[in-house]
Amino acid sequence: MALFFKPQKKTVVKRKQQLTIDTLNHEGIGITRVNKKVGFVEGALPGETVLATLTQSKAKFERYTVNKVITPSPYRVQPFCVHYNVCGGCQLQHLATEQQLAEKQKAVNSLFEKFLGDAKIDLNWQSVINSQPLSYRRTARIAVFYDKNKKEYLFGYRQKGSKKIININSCQVLESCFNNIFDVFHPLLARLKTGQSITHLQLYKTEVLALIIIRHIKPLSEKDINLIALEADKNGWKIVFEGETGQYKFTDKNAAIQAVINNKSTYILHYFINEFDIKFNFSFDNFIQVNHKVNRAMLKQAIDWLNLKNDEKILDLFCGIGNFSLPMAQRVNKVIGIEGVSSSVEMAKFNAQNNQIENAKFFCQDLNEPMAKSSWFNEEYDVLVLDPSRAGAFDILSQLKLKHFSRILYVSCDPVTLARDSKLIVDAGFNISKTGLMNMFPHTGHVETMALFAKS
Repeated sequence: MALFFKPQKKTVVKRKQQLTIDTLNHEGIGITRVNKKVGFVEGALPGETVLATLTQSKAKFERYTVNKVITPSPYRVQPFCVHYNVCGGCQLQHLATEQQLAEKQKAVNSLFEKFLGDAKIDLNWQSVINSQPLSYRRTARIAVFYDKNKKEYLFGYRQKGSKKIININSCQVLESCFNNIFDVFHPLLARLKTGQSITHLQLYKTEVLALIIIRHIKPLSEKDINLIALEADKNGWKIVFEGETGQYKFTDKNAAIQAVINNKSTYILHYFINEFDIKFNFSFDNFIQVNHKVNRAMLKQAIDWLNLKNDEKILDLFCGIGNFSLPMAQRVNKVIGIEGVSSSVEMAKFNAQNNQIENAKFFCQDLNEPMAKSSWFNEEYDVLVLDPSRAGAFDILSQLKLKHFSRILYVSCDPVTLARDSKLIVDAGFNISKTGLMNMFPHTGHVETMALFAKS
């Protein structure tokens, strides 16, 4: 008979240690050297001496959380949110806003030095596309969880370093129209008979609409639907219910616009980019940029940097609903947009048609797969535009004949994959012409960067 032994999980002795912080990494976590390892110290700032508790010990690194700041940084400030110490939404409220940007720029520099090595690339930093510090999020997801033991609802975000949902009473980074959403829904959930089937609320704010999608895994009673609709109406919110089958139910005919795309009924919203006189329609399952102001400035900067000519042809990869494709199509001969999510491709086509832009064509393809047999892949282009997810664009960049492009614009939401992918571009004979931060998510560890590459 064979005996199987389950290995015992190693217990970390939570010792306290005094540490001096050297720098921040790209996630906004303090970095030091401790016990001949890299130490990650959450909540600490460069130059600070802190008393911290060990929470994880591995062969090459250790993790700590701050108990006490002994010598504070001159840039340390009081967090504005009462939930900051427990909520996982923001990571940098304890650092002055302008210094957040300075530290993020240093982190990007360090990553480029790591990946490009001896190349000694000058990133030629440009002015930051900045954001208002509060009320900038036009989309957000708020979780709903019913604790059966305590017989109460948890309504809020995930706890720091955990999947656990914690109650939130306010969130100042949400668009101001949602300022009182927690005050309304905390008592409302307790009044519902079938509220335990609600999993989360998805918020959307456009120029003309404040919308809340109620997602639920079992049917809600008509009485509960009417209670929610009544409270929403008092606060100027439109409500859509998304049930367990993915079907949408509207309590107000004006809650969204119904359009026909490829003979399929789809409910869509819209936002405007006034600088280009473009109306972008989007559906509930489409990705849009969270920060509308920064998105507008980002599009303008991209076009300014590229200095597009009317006889040029652009390949726009990870094009989404046409966010970059359509403004650029107004200035060039042709744009080909490629996106792996079919619903986004259909919306991009609809947006092109709706804005009477005839020189933008869109195709659905997984950009992590081989492309050699694709018709669009073997065409000639002047400009390459990339706006990938956090995974980056390594697979497609490895396949493209990069030397055929004169300029490459890379819009990044992850500085690690940006630096990694940039080596491919530089090795193909390009220089980094300009680099700039975009403060899409103030007070968080997210780093959004735009980089322009020009052929040497």
